[in-house]
Amino acid sequence: MPRIGYFLASEEHGPRELVRHAVLAERAGFEGLWISDHYHPWLDEQGQSSFVWTVIGALSQATSLPITTAVTCPLVRIHPAIIAQAAATSAVITGGRFVLGVGTGEALNEHIIDSRWPPAAERLDMLEEAVEIMRELWGGSLVTHRGEHYDVDNARLYTLPETPPKVYMSAFGEKAVRLAGRIADGYICTGPAADLVKMFKQSGGEGKPTQGGLKVCYAEDAAQARKTAHRLWPTEGIQGEASQLLPLPRHFEQLAAMVTEEQATKSVPCGPDPEEHIAAIRKYIDAGFDEVYVCQIGPEQEAFFDFYAKQVLPALR
Repeated sequence: MPRIGYFLASEEHGPRELVRHAVLAERAGFEGLWISDHYHPWLDEQGQSSFVWTVIGALSQATSLPITTAVTCPLVRIHPAIIAQAAATSAVITGGRFVLGVGTGEALNEHIIDSRWPPAAERLDMLEEAVEIMRELWGGSLVTHRGEHYDVDNARLYTLPETPPKVYMSAFGEKAVRLAGRIADGYICTGPAADLVKMFKQSGGEGKPTQGGLKVCYAEDAAQARKTAHRLWPTEGIQGEASQLLPLPRHFEQLAAMVTEEQATKSVPCGPDPEEHIAAIRKYIDAGFDEVYVCQIGPEQEAFFDFYAKQVLPALR
């Protein structure tokens, strides 16, 4: 059976809570961790956004689970040479349990350094060059690079893992998925899209791992769970390219004001029915994902982990 992991939401919980949730996840029987990498939350209501690399260091000592960033954008906010160092150190401190998930990012997080937000096609070119730079640095040699988007001058990484970190790529459009198949070691997606998994494999990803992720909201009262999901993650109901283009949480709040509770929770299992949660995860399994990561929305984390340990994970296995 596919690995079932837990998705740590850096936008919704502070760093100490994220570490506590990771410990609870391992005790409950989850087999891996995703962690989001944000500078801003999507909404002020979510209220958090800690520095992911510090949290990964703490996670490495608190659990024995593999950790994937879902996802890091090595394009604008942080130069790929610095991400290469962060990922190499994370791989060392976790004993090889770290995967660098990458993507083309959102203006929400990246515009803080440069208000010009490149179009999608340019960001794909930037990502390809960034991955090339990082892999060269992970080789341990002295690197000088003069590229279309990045320069590196006589840089060498000294703290390196025995095996370079794997790079998994998040992708949703055809061009991005085909690039992922060509340059990435694995594929990341936040929807049960069998067509995208197939495209990734046909584009060079055959035999490479695929990871999918979803949000749920467990609570004893299903109506209350829907309210919580709508309050904290109405962005689940926002369609199209807005998530990549809007620069501030208040812009997402303005757009989310038009998202109904039904729209926000359409793909989010809410409440205490284990069959609803199992069915949502099985969609990812049936779509061909090797690993599925589940994020619990809201404050009822202990109850969620107990529920999954007793009623959901055993049924999936």
